[in-house]
Amino acid sequence: MPAYPIDRNRAKELRRPEAAFCGTIPGPGSPPVAAGTGESLTRIPCLPLSMKQPHHSSKRLGFGMIVAAWVVLLGLLTVLFGNVLETQQNPNRQVQGRVLDNGIREVVLQRNRSGHYVANGRINGQPVRFLLDTGATTVSIPAGLAGSIGLERGRPQLAQTANGVVTTYATRLDSVELGELSVDNVRANINPGMRGGEVLLGMSFLKQLEFTQRGDTLTIRQYP
Repeated sequence: MPAYPIDRNRAKELRRPEAAFCGTIPGPGSPPVAAGTGESLTRIPCLPLSMKQPHHSSKRLGFGMIVAAWVVLLGLLTVLFGNVLETQQNPNRQVQGRVLDNGIREVVLQRNRSGHYVANGRINGQPVRFLLDTGATTVSIPAGLAGSIGLERGRPQLAQTANGVVTTYATRLDSVELGELSVDNVRANINPGMRGGEVLLGMSFLKQLEFTQRGDTLTIRQYP
């Protein structure tokens, strides 16, 4: 068998993993050759593995960006849907009010989708959410909210509610504010049986005001 000279530089390239060859073709200008003839061939190198990795990394990065975009989109839709529901439940988050030239204070409330008047306000300077209830004798506050506001429980008393007779605790509110309206020293009760964070704004507050309802709008006035 004939011996062929060894190209040392070519041998080093063959030993490097990244210098692997994927095939051979005849050299430039050479006619086709048969296998085993020993004719000079040009080797075709494979693409090194290190050059292929960025392609896979780009695919992973693109997929991650798509997932992140969907997460952001779902988060925005959740916030938007939550705001829509909150607006339907409480269309008076920003109570519109004014003071007339004669000193009369006035606020206008919109009825919510359930037919109630719900509005944001303050008790002793602390933000709360009111549910206006002309059938309630006093302002009634859930026990959990009363504790966070810092109200003290007074004498126990029985009260008739929609859920039957319950024990409540008398208290006094330094101030109750609804937009431009403000009433001091308001009689109220703390109700441990109430769930949620809404305060029933009863007649101990409303009787000191004048209110007129037209359609889905309630106008409340406070005279000087």
